[in-house]
Amino acid sequence: MREYLLVLFVAMATTFLLTGVARKIALKYGAVAKVRARDVHKVPIPYFGGVSILGGLIAGFAVASSLPFLGNSLQVAHDARAILIGGVVICAVGVVDDLYELDPITKLAGMVLAVGVMVVQGIQLYWLPLPGGILSPPPAQLAVVTAGILLVSCNAVNFVDGLDGLAAGVTAIGAAAFFTYSYLLNVEQNLDRATTSTLITVALAGACLGFLPHNFFPARVFMGDSGSLLIGLMLAASTISLTGQMDPNAVPYEVGGSSLLPALLPLILPIAVLAIPALDLSMAYIRRTKAGRSPFAADKLHLHHRLMQRGHSHRRAVLLMYLWTALIAFGVVVLGLLLSWWTVLLVVAVAVTAILLTTGIPRRESPPLAKV
Repeated sequence: MREYLLVLFVAMATTFLLTGVARKIALKYGAVAKVRARDVHKVPIPYFGGVSILGGLIAGFAVASSLPFLGNSLQVAHDARAILIGGVVICAVGVVDDLYELDPITKLAGMVLAVGVMVVQGIQLYWLPLPGGILSPPPAQLAVVTAGILLVSCNAVNFVDGLDGLAAGVTAIGAAAFFTYSYLLNVEQNLDRATTSTLITVALAGACLGFLPHNFFPARVFMGDSGSLLIGLMLAASTISLTGQMDPNAVPYEVGGSSLLPALLPLILPIAVLAIPALDLSMAYIRRTKAGRSPFAADKLHLHHRLMQRGHSHRRAVLLMYLWTALIAFGVVVLGLLLSWWTVLLVVAVAVTAILLTTGIPRRESPPLAKV
């Protein structure tokens, strides 16, 4: 655990220090978020926060490779290198988009390239947990499923990146939840605690936390597509890499037994971690296609926009999204690994609190029209 904490703090500190440099570079080259009708910021904000996040991830991985515990695993070293290469590719695509605003097809092609780089190097699903056993389709089919999951994750985080600090905070919470699950599972089942999944999630959480002081409202820098696509890819890759290193028979599969939920957690938790971004993505797709518009046509009807329309302030809307993400992600982990009456009561209490905080503020009244 000490080595993981060191990776966390190295990634956090590196990202924090690099963000100021990235901000100056963005201003120099004109990579700024202009004020648009669908945005909530009132002045242009520089991009390139994703470059500093990538720097934090690289630093975290570099430190891990020299540590006596994490550095001795050839599997972790191979997977981390493959995932990092894919991260560099997708961050580069995001940088170009932040500078020149690529059309959706070109940006999608760049994302497919990054995903393909990872899949070709062996970062893919190898089995799927199901009640009563595991499912092992042909590798080619699993590669397609893997690519789909990675692309959805990238776009889901990109869609939710609409308020200061939102995407970084949600991703940090999701990464922390998956780190908790994978580490505790390895401890409980006496498995190797040096895994790609735990390394990526702890480094990703650290990088996002290091970026938040610059990005929380009022933001001085945005992560841009170079950051949102990167952290979405890293989050999904961490969950996918788990099946490449964990023995599917390590967790018993008893239908109707108390061990069924822990057995299904590798399938459920990635969905839980990305629940809020995925819900926002799905609603946006349905809303736009139903209206006869392109799914990529931006609007101001995302979940965070709706929270602000209900009367929540910018910061409160972001904190509520944090709360819901933590409730879903950590709730699944707690109920899966520590199922008891008091954990159920705790999750229910947090859920009720989240509902009351979300719905408890009345909609702001429109100011009366001035008399002529």
